Amino acid sequence: MPGPDRNDSVGAGACQFVVCDEVHHWVDSNAGTYVWETLDRNVQKTAGAGSRLIETTNAFNPNENSIAQRTFEAAMEYGAKGILYDCREAEEDIDLKDEAAVRAAVIDAYGDSHWVDADGIVAAIQDPRTTPAVAYRFYLNNIQENADGWLIKAEWDACLDEDDPIQPGDQISIGFDGSLRGDATGLVGCRLRDGKLFLLGLWENPRDPKQPDWEVDVLAVEAAVKRSFDTYKVEWAYCDPPYFQEAIGRWSLTYGDDRVFEYWTNKPMRMCEATERLNSAIAVGDVKHDGNADLTRHMLNAVTREVPQGLLVTKDSPRSKRKIDLAVCAILAFEARADAIADGRLNARRGRVVGF
Repeated sequence: MPGPDRNDSVGAGACQFVVCDEVHHWVDSNAGTYVWETLDRNVQKTAGAGSRLIETTNAFNPNENSIAQRTFEAAMEYGAKGILYDCREAEEDIDLKDEAAVRAAVIDAYGDSHWVDADGIVAAIQDPRTTPAVAYRFYLNNIQENADGWLIKAEWDACLDEDDPIQPGDQISIGFDGSLRGDATGLVGCRLRDGKLFLLGLWENPRDPKQPDWEVDVLAVEAAVKRSFDTYKVEWAYCDPPYFQEAIGRWSLTYGDDRVFEYWTNKPMRMCEATERLNSAIAVGDVKHDGNADLTRHMLNAVTREVPQGLLVTKDSPRSKRKIDLAVCAILAFEARADAIADGRLNARRGRVVGF
């Protein structure tokens, strides 16, 4: 998809009619939202003269904040003027193993599209290689999250708490996941008294062709760690060692080896248990967050991978640009909170031992 010039110089005459196809794939990570916004601005400038923009799409994944989702919400939830929204959806959550129900849903979804091979679609839906998420979204046009997504967006949204902000001096735990080039480096805090997650730092590759040699600013990471310990009462910090093992050793010496600990995320049993604890706590509302967009994006990007010990979080594909590093940090921070509380540190007064 060729993008317009960065200076938004697409001429008004060039945008009399724009077709945006499969906008459920137009998301931030592939610059789809930037391209759409530029095209839409130019169409809006000459809408009075008849310029129009049309979008075609499959059902969107509500975890991705795609252009398809934005248009749906603008039309159906906010009643935006000037949008004609037309959609046919099959009945939701049908039994995909019931051939008669699947056939009825296919006929319902495709309406008068007489050229559609209903038999072929029914067979594709019931193919064991077709995941439920694909069947519902791409064949029956139901809005669905990824079947292997780690979190349910509605449950995460329900944990939003904007009324009780994190304050300097609060007792917190920390989760740290570090990288240097490809993945992001993140630092997430978790307040001990209520499990409220918040962002302390994020260094993410911008994937900018003008910065092919981009690397994490290690000094900025060090400064963020220091600022966290200076600002809050950090009771427990779990840090994934790769790329930062020497730094973590120094943090342990500086801030206390009873507060800074290595936490190897490549140990599946321990990581599976920590992942399940946070997921379960979110599901029942025992977690809070402040609505940070980057933290939310990483949390909802995470999908699950089954291993013999349980479920781990991972990216949706090895080369995916949809980062999950803050989700890993959140898992570590929430686990660190649990261990700090188990150690009796919640509201405990820290004293200094003086020898005579």
